Amino acid sequence: MKFFAALQSILPQHHLSRGVGWLAHLEHPRWLKTLLIKLFMRSYGVSLDDAKLETPDSYRHFNAFFTRALRDGARPLATSRYVMPADGELSQCGPVTDDALIQAKGRYYSTAALLGADDTFSEAFKDGSFATIYLSPSDYHRIHMPISGTLRQTRYIPGDLFAVNQATVHSVDQLFARNERLVCRFETADGPMALVLVGAIIVAGIETVWGGVESPRPDAIRETNWDSEHAPLLACGAEVGRFFLGSTVIMLTPKTLEWAVEAGDSVQVKAALAD
Repeated sequence: MKFFAALQSILPQHHLSRGVGWLAHLEHPRWLKTLLIKLFMRSYGVSLDDAKLETPDSYRHFNAFFTRALRDGARPLATSRYVMPADGELSQCGPVTDDALIQAKGRYYSTAALLGADDTFSEAFKDGSFATIYLSPSDYHRIHMPISGTLRQTRYIPGDLFAVNQATVHSVDQLFARNERLVCRFETADGPMALVLVGAIIVAGIETVWGGVESPRPDAIRETNWDSEHAPLLACGAEVGRFFLGSTVIMLTPKTLEWAVEAGDSVQVKAALAD
């Protein structure tokens, strides 16, 4: 596992990821685009039964397939206070203890490092709760609101692009606080809530419903703030954004939650997460 992580550290992570993104947007030749989608589906066991477009030929390019929309009713909204923000595996969930979140057994990182916070924002989650959802290549790759909220700020934080998998979470210190990520800060009925969309190698970009594709800037943190008049209000279950090839979503809340699931469970977006 350490060799795998060390190998990634010397790869041109950003150039490789952006190159894959360019290829994934190619529309011609159409036969090649469709062949790549079919090969990907076969390799990862992807089903289009829940998708709005049910055939590989229907997608304009590979990224359109990868960020495919679901058919109406495919993911009913649970009645719990918090719902799943994504399909995938709930890799970790639990309390934030003295500003520390568990990455894997014996490995921790801080909310301040994850959020890139130089203010009091991270203090709100010091004794709160968190959930980490890993999206595999076969999963639905759109992210949704776990609770209704008003967007106040996004913070794009440049960083590494290590893969996110069992090998790296057990061998790369501070993985989620080191990788490129987009921190989305919301105000909810329970107080502040953060959704962190974590990049990874081969992840060719992150797109939000309010701002479009987040253009990477490897040299600087980029913040966008919204005042009360212009701040987007997103209902529980509403789409937040999507990954162009998958990675990880981390939710932070100041509340102590009663979980409806356990770490290691396979989960689907809009299903019950916690009360």
